[in-house]
Amino acid sequence: MNPTMMKRWKHSLGHLVLILSSAFFIIPFIWMVSTSLKPIEQVFTFPPEWIPKPFEWENYLKAIDYIPFWKYLVNTTGITVVSTLGVVLSCPLVAYSFAKLKWRGRNVLFAATLAVMMIPGQVTMIPLFLIFNKLGMVGTSFPLIIPQFFGVPFYIFLLRQFFLGLPDSLREAAKMDGASEWRIYWQIMLPLAKPAVLAVGLFQLMASWTDFLGPLLYLTSEDSYTLSLALQQFQSKQGSEWSLMMAVSTIMTVPIIILFFFLQKTFIKGITFSGIKG
Repeated sequence: MNPTMMKRWKHSLGHLVLILSSAFFIIPFIWMVSTSLKPIEQVFTFPPEWIPKPFEWENYLKAIDYIPFWKYLVNTTGITVVSTLGVVLSCPLVAYSFAKLKWRGRNVLFAATLAVMMIPGQVTMIPLFLIFNKLGMVGTSFPLIIPQFFGVPFYIFLLRQFFLGLPDSLREAAKMDGASEWRIYWQIMLPLAKPAVLAVGLFQLMASWTDFLGPLLYLTSEDSYTLSLALQQFQSKQGSEWSLMMAVSTIMTVPIIILFFFLQKTFIKGITFSGIKG
C-alpha cells in the first residue's frame, strides 16, 4: 500500500473512532430532548421509544409555568455574567505577570498556585463558607462571584502557557517606543491572547451556568435561586413528571451548546496554543 493510501486509511480510521466516541456523548442529549417531548406514559416504555407519539410541545410551557422560571433565569444569568467577567479581568493579568514580568518570589508564588490546583474543592468548602458567613454574605450571590475576581488557579496556568508562547520581542519593541507595562499588556499582549481568554471565559461560563453545589451552599432564599437549584426543587415537587423535568434540563443545556457552536474555533485555538511553550 502506497503512503498516500495509508494516510487516507489512518484519517478514515481516526474519523470513525471520533464518530463512535461522540455517540456516547450525544445519545444522552438526544434521549433528554426526546423525553421532554413525550407524554408521561411513554417515558418508561420498553423497548424505549425514541420518537414521541405524539409530540407534547406543551411540556415546555407547563415546565416554565410550574416554577418561577424567568426569575431563576435572570438570577443564573447575572451570576454567570459577573463571575465570567471577574475571571476574564483577573486571570489574564496574573498570568501575564507570571509569564513575562521579572519580580522576586514569582516562581514561588506560581508554584503555590499550582499547589492550590491540587487541593480538592471539598477541602476548602467549609473554611470558605465560614469566611463568607462571618462577612454576612451567606444568603446572597456574592460568594459565587467574588472569588472569581481574585483569580482561578487553573485558568491562570492555562493563560500563562499562552503568554509564554508570545514572542518577547513584541514587548521589548514596545518598551523601546516608550510604552508603559500596563499599555503593553492592555493594547498588545491581551489582544493577542484573545483566543485563550475566550476559552477561559467559556470554561467559567459553563461552570457558573451549571453550578449546583455553590448555590446550594450559599443561596437560602427561593427568590435568589438559580436554574440548577430550581431543577432540583422541581424534581422534589414533581418527581414523577419526568417529561417536564427533561424540558427544563433541555432549556438549560441548549444555550451552552449554541454558544459553543459559535465559539468553537476560538475555543479550540485557545486550548491548542496554550501548550506551545512552557
